[in-house]
Amino acid sequence: MNLKADFAIIGGGIGGVTCAETLSHLNPDTNIVLITASSLIKTVTNLVQVSERIESFDVEEKPKSYLESTLPNVQVVHAAVAILDSENHILKTSDGTSVGYKKVCICTGGRPKVIVEDNPFVLGIRDTESVQEFQKRLKNARRIIVIGNGGIATELVYEVEGCEVIWAIKDKSISSAFVDAGAAQFFLPCVNKEKTESRKPLKRHKYTEEDDVTRPKNVTGGALGPDWSVNRDMVGNQQGSHKVHIEYSVEMANIFKLDEIKTNGKKIENPSTFDQITDDWPVCVELTNGKIYGADFIVSATGVVPNSHQFSANNFEIAEDGGIKVNDKMETNVKDVFAAGDICTASWIPAPHWIQMRLWSQARQMGCYAAKSMVASLSNEDVTLDFCFELFTHMTKFFNYKVILLGKFNGQGLGEGQEILLRFTEGVEYVKAIIQDGHLQGAVLIGETDLEETFENLILNKIDLTLFKEHLLDPNIDIEDFFD
Repeated sequence: MNLKADFAIIGGGIGGVTCAETLSHLNPDTNIVLITASSLIKTVTNLVQVSERIESFDVEEKPKSYLESTLPNVQVVHAAVAILDSENHILKTSDGTSVGYKKVCICTGGRPKVIVEDNPFVLGIRDTESVQEFQKRLKNARRIIVIGNGGIATELVYEVEGCEVIWAIKDKSISSAFVDAGAAQFFLPCVNKEKTESRKPLKRHKYTEEDDVTRPKNVTGGALGPDWSVNRDMVGNQQGSHKVHIEYSVEMANIFKLDEIKTNGKKIENPSTFDQITDDWPVCVELTNGKIYGADFIVSATGVVPNSHQFSANNFEIAEDGGIKVNDKMETNVKDVFAAGDICTASWIPAPHWIQMRLWSQARQMGCYAAKSMVASLSNEDVTLDFCFELFTHMTKFFNYKVILLGKFNGQGLGEGQEILLRFTEGVEYVKAIIQDGHLQGAVLIGETDLEETFENLILNKIDLTLFKEHLLDPNIDIEDFFD
């Protein structure tokens, strides 16, 4: 099958689908082809504008027919891209389809950084398919070991019930990819706390993916969305067990089978708070602190690597982190080829309060902006960098608390001279504001603080807080009154 497209998109995740939707809205008379290796695509739903720059949304998986039925000028091809012939502007897929294009955007995301490849006891968590495999294994599990300290690891540890969890992290505090040690202390009581509140059901249809013969085994599905763990049954085979033991400042040194442990005369540790006092485990992990723990399986949740390896023949400029370099128009160094989401690395000079993190919120922003740039490029027009790249914002949920991150929320790259302002109410809220040179540079807001819009404006408007900073976090004072 031969197809012709004004715009082609590779990838059916959040970045790719957002790009297709934006292209369709901006230019409904063009032909758009989206190629996805998965039979399900990811769409943004329930979008809420929390403030001018902060968005809250859900991600819903839907069959490819949904996109074609809602966007008449979009055709979805369910196949993996085998060749990107950028010189001749042709894409060739695994099923023999050829797609000629004028502009193409690569949105193939990232793949899990699995701690050990091809080990049956190690499961990398990244996409819906790997979560489904995790659920299946968990049903028969007494104990698991989770390696990683990012968002997925944090949510996983909190959500698992009926199974003991050993959480091994390389940092001195939990969830350090997002929050500092102070916020980690705020969250810590939640780790082993029994969850009593019932969840609100998600009012959406859940689609599942049958065994997909179209997708090669080395191609992952789209990244998990903001509510990936909601309404998922993540229960082991133990009654009422929600016990977590954390090992700090460690990495995995070795993986052993039980017979290897016995042969080497090594001792298996058992946390004193755990019920499963046994050495009968199918797999054991030795940590860099010398401790050895047994488990039914190991979860690797150590982040992602950009999926740029499949385009190695195209001579893209690759950043140190493995992403395809893009300029401030989301263009690669190859003519008429754009990239967005986890696959790319922003290589322009960033705004003072923006950083790139491979998050679903940024995948949406990049996909949308790439579409605007592609339309402008086709019309030989210029486009200015979207305002969403002026300020880093991210809204998520950890341990059932609303979490909002703004600007240089952990002081990234600020150097010396930072002043940290804190407001902390145990079990209610945690607020951190970072001041430098009299200006707000970043913030962490946990709980219902109602400060997000005010802090966003303080950062963007570069307001001098020298005279007001002692009142900035006073809950009895409305900060906006100072600037009326």
